[in-house]
Amino acid sequence: MFLFPIVGELSSTDSDSECCKYWVEWFTCTEGNEYFCDVDEDYILDRFNLTNLPQEVPHYHKAMELITDQIDEKPMSEELREQVERSAKHLYGLIHARYIITARGLVKMLDKYKRGDFGR
Repeated sequence: MFLFPIVGELSSTDSDSECCKYWVEWFTCTEGNEYFCDVDEDYILDRFNLTNLPQEVPHYHKAMELITDQIDEKPMSEELREQVERSAKHLYGLIHARYIITARGLVKMLDKYKRGDFGR
């Protein structure tokens, strides 16, 4: 995979040897992102749900490739890598905001609430 060993190093809770197989899995498990749920991949890939997001997010296409684990492994500068990673986090947040007002998203957030993921 492209960034996960690097991304794993960014989290103080991960060891260098730990990394997640999928970007979304890593992102939702990272400290500070407990309130995010997994957005269904079908929802992420549906272009209708992404309306106007390319204009909102720098490096949109690379960020989308990262989120969907489709990013190529071509080398890129450290600065560009950081920008793409930041854009992917922003993009996932925007997609998540749209997703959680759908019926499926509401169910996932309700499940998180019932599990006490938001505190007791």
